Amino acid sequence: MKAIIFCRVSSKEQEETGYSLPAQEKYLREYAERNNFTVEKAFAVSESASGSVQRKVFNEMVNYIRKVNIPIVIVETTDRLTRNFADVPTIDKWILENESYQIHLAKEACVLHKNSRSHEWFMWRVKVATAEYYVRLLSENVKKGQKEKIAQGWLPTKPPLGYLTIGEKGHKTHILDQDKSPLMKKVFELYATGDYSLKRLSNAIYDQGLRTDSGRRVVKSRIHRLLTDPFYIGKIKWNDEIHPGNQESLISEEVFYKVQSLLKSKTTPKYNKHNYQFKGLIRCKECAGTITWEIHKSIVYGHCNHYRNCSQRAWITQDVVESQVVGEFEKLEIKNTRIVDWIRKALKESHKDQIAYYSSVIGELNQKQDLYKNRLDRLYDDKLDGNISEDTFLRKSKDWNDELEKITLTIKKHNQASGKYFQLGINLYELSQRAKEIYLKAKDETDKRALINLVFSKLTLDEGVLEVKHSKTFNLLAEAVSLTNGSKIQKPATLDDRIFEPSKKPDITTKKDALSPQRPIWLPREDSNLQPAD
Repeated sequence: MKAIIFCRVSSKEQEETGYSLPAQEKYLREYAERNNFTVEKAFAVSESASGSVQRKVFNEMVNYIRKVNIPIVIVETTDRLTRNFADVPTIDKWILENESYQIHLAKEACVLHKNSRSHEWFMWRVKVATAEYYVRLLSENVKKGQKEKIAQGWLPTKPPLGYLTIGEKGHKTHILDQDKSPLMKKVFELYATGDYSLKRLSNAIYDQGLRTDSGRRVVKSRIHRLLTDPFYIGKIKWNDEIHPGNQESLISEEVFYKVQSLLKSKTTPKYNKHNYQFKGLIRCKECAGTITWEIHKSIVYGHCNHYRNCSQRAWITQDVVESQVVGEFEKLEIKNTRIVDWIRKALKESHKDQIAYYSSVIGELNQKQDLYKNRLDRLYDDKLDGNISEDTFLRKSKDWNDELEKITLTIKKHNQASGKYFQLGINLYELSQRAKEIYLKAKDETDKRALINLVFSKLTLDEGVLEVKHSKTFNLLAEAVSLTNGSKIQKPATLDDRIFEPSKKPDITTKKDALSPQRPIWLPREDSNLQPAD
């Protein structure tokens, strides 16, 4: 008689203690052989399978025995066949369809069929209920352990790419993977530039050596999941809730949230076979359409796409556009050395004012931080004394902890900004003066595009002539440079040496009336004491 066997292992511990799927299958095949059954097929559910996968395998088994008309199902025990009452009606319906249909519970020495006695049906229900109770209890214990693990600041599962798990069972923690963490950091940095699609990023990071644990390419769908995981900024996302984590952050929160913004943006670059240097950066001045780039005989040309009935007809090569961009960078260079000294002095004075501002703001934030800490302490005391309910405690503690986290993050940002403000000003100034040099030396097109996006907010072409609009950061500097580099200022090469006072004061003590308290430089006027001449 034909039969099928159904195996299930519910935990890793069962595999390690001799209850592995191969061991079960061997035992059930021996049982079938002793009873002269021919095993047509074996179905198995491993310990790593999710609930949906287990359900899928169970349905496949039911469909198979109906389609092939298999009368015998062999399992070890009741809980190996089903662990919830949702499956019971399906099994009962199949058994009651034909008197020849049987379920053999090999280790329980029980055969369930249509004509089984009432106490056998009763025991079948009891065993299913016991199995369901066991599953629910096991689920509660697992969730309890996971909740405690998260409360301690650790992820209860395997960490994302770039981290390793260390420690013994019950004391496992996560540390940075020294081999993969630099590459994962690069993934965030590259995407934050705005020049990479997920497909292009997958290819680029594969070329740089990033692999999965199995040595395969990190596909774009997984890269998307990794880019949205707050684990990389020291937080844990569990059941759609964010919890503080104890793991070391891989990237800054600024980079992480910039990446989230780009992932939701509709202007994120899409994968293309050709990635032209100025693709998406320049628009037509007349119709505001994006300049289209094409290759003809190994030369890259750009032109208006004429989607809006534009009259522009000029085609321009990529090299000519690049030479005009370099020229715009050169225009930012200050040629007057006196202006350079003034800018440096202004930056220092501005830094002093900024420090005073940050000190004032941080003082207020520290007061708010202390206020919320005191509130949380009093709230905890009220809970211990039974003055508030558990729901009230959880709701208020969550709200106040969220506010406290925001204040702490703001203080951290201000502290970082206070230390970097002056250096930022110096760096921006030096960048403007060396923009041409940096652009020409950059080997990667991504670096060139990043520099263009930093310095310019808008680039347009008017019949092959490039026009630029500087970003807010560089606009003021560009206006100052256009004035200080004017021909009138640059004309006398030694002007600086002749328009200021001499370095040493002349000795005039021997001159007549030199010490007189009178007003020698005033214009002479008529003295009222003098009589007019006849």
